[in-house]
Amino acid sequence: MESPSVRDRVLEGGLLSIGRFGLARTTVDDVAHASGVSRATIYRHFPGGREQIVADTVAWEQGRFFRRLGEAVAGAPDLCVLIEDALVFARKALAEHAVFQRVVETEPERLLPLLTVESYRILPLIGGFLVPYLERERAAGRLRPGADLGRTADYIARMVLSCIGAPGVYDLDDPAEVRLLVREQMLAGVLAPGTILSPRP
Repeated sequence: MESPSVRDRVLEGGLLSIGRFGLARTTVDDVAHASGVSRATIYRHFPGGREQIVADTVAWEQGRFFRRLGEAVAGAPDLCVLIEDALVFARKALAEHAVFQRVVETEPERLLPLLTVESYRILPLIGGFLVPYLERERAAGRLRPGADLGRTADYIARMVLSCIGAPGVYDLDDPAEVRLLVREQMLAGVLAPGTILSPRP
């Protein structure tokens, strides 16, 4: 197995430190201790110091999370099932993410702006993952005629991020609620009229 790069070691140390001390109290020394990387080396890779480490750690962990999500839903038979499975996976994975839960409980005012600011790194990742599925939907006649795949992927990515962060009145632990959200709200303007959707148990 390939050993992690210095940058990855620092980011792993950043995640451990945030889990222990929180976003506001994590220091470069904490990250150096957790990662086994010297302060001088950390500053070579993260010249912005503590603030850059925290922001990059959040973005890095977001990226890892959405890569795992992509792997989990890759076998979905159609776009509706893919988005439904993605929301269920995300709900469960975030509930089990100890660092995320700790920071949400103790420092939501610091975490939420970071997630919003760093979303520009994540949206292309999600959108790029979605494009092949949208191509498949178009070939099957399930996509609204004339839909621009790039714009549609960006829209869906933004809706998924929004619903993961704030599902509103929808209960993502209830499969029927997830189906309602996805099929009658999120994708209502994306799918071709009269599309026959895959049934769910």
